[in-house]
Amino acid sequence: MTSAERTPLRETAPSRPYETLGPVVRRMRGVGARVPQGDGVAVFGRVYLSVTLELQRRLESGWFGDRASAEDLGARFAGRYLSAVEAHGSGLRPPASWRPLFQMRRHPDVRPLQFALAGINAHVGYDLPLALLATCEVRQAEPSALEGDFERVGVLLTLLEERIREELMPGPDVLDVADPLTHLLASWSLEMARAGAWMAFRTLWGLREQPELAGEFTEALDAGVGLAGRCLLTPLPRGH
Repeated sequence: MTSAERTPLRETAPSRPYETLGPVVRRMRGVGARVPQGDGVAVFGRVYLSVTLELQRRLESGWFGDRASAEDLGARFAGRYLSAVEAHGSGLRPPASWRPLFQMRRHPDVRPLQFALAGINAHVGYDLPLALLATCEVRQAEPSALEGDFERVGVLLTLLEERIREELMPGPDVLDVADPLTHLLASWSLEMARAGAWMAFRTLWGLREQPELAGEFTEALDAGVGLAGRCLLTPLPRGH
């Protein structure tokens, strides 16, 4: 892999001191307006927008102890997903974690629930640790300062997963122990993905004075999350 192909550890554009959700929500709505409803990216984006709006409401209600820090993290987190979508739309190479979703987004034998879970996998497994790192660096905060926000964002991620399963899970007459989708869903855990994201963030924080090692770790993280996403998007013909 050449240096030009390496996944950058930090944001490609200079980070502002404080990111807000307003512009992010507008970008998410723009993506939703451009992408056909049956598209795999749209399946994830539609539910993710609803949870981002819930994040906005909770910020305004005082649910987070430090609104500025939580909004900053939430905006950087969502912004990474949007950057991947926009990069792909511009003919650029998105992170490896997102490539399976873009490659399989119109496959007729991949079910909507698979698209949505593959989106969560990429977003939590890869985007979340880098969003945490960027937030700490820009705010000059230690990881412990973001732990509370991380846990509260985790509550919203659980809400995201619940909405995906409620809206996209096949009915009990379709989904049974013999359905391959049942086994595929059992192979992925949001709780484990969140724990892995926090560990990856802490590792990157510890490697911040060793950029070469940090870059290698980030590449490996990206590739591993992409491999899990490819498994989640295994085509499952309806007749099997």
